[in-house]
Amino acid sequence: MRALVQRVRDAQVTVESAVVGRTGPGLLILVCAMPGDDEEVATALATKISKLRIFRDEAGKMNLSLTQTGGGALVVSQFTLAADTSRGNRPGFSGAAKPDVAEALYLHFADTLKGLGIATETGRFGAEMQVQLTNDGPVTLWLDTDTP
Repeated sequence: MRALVQRVRDAQVTVESAVVGRTGPGLLILVCAMPGDDEEVATALATKISKLRIFRDEAGKMNLSLTQTGGGALVVSQFTLAADTSRGNRPGFSGAAKPDVAEALYLHFADTLKGLGIATETGRFGAEMQVQLTNDGPVTLWLDTDTP
């Protein structure tokens, strides 16, 4: 799985002019399932992200995790994170998992965060979405899991 994690003051996702998910201070997490990923991979990635020490402590150092700060998460599926731009100018997306597998893993990822006690909302899988956010820092991290 691949994730782009952004520390935010707030974020929301809109579908057809209706807000379908939002968070206050916490993380916007764009996720992409890749071929070979399974629930174990999704669980491990969600757990790792929940423990990343990327929030400021009282001394101003990045030393606290999402679970320690009580922040929320907005999880948005984004197959374009699997883009292959090695040939030509039109990206290829064959590196993303098939939609039925990707949706199940995306939902499992979000459910894992919820199970860890993180207030979690999502976008709508497969929809044309507009994402608004206020970056905090900015802090943006790219994470890849090892897949078979």
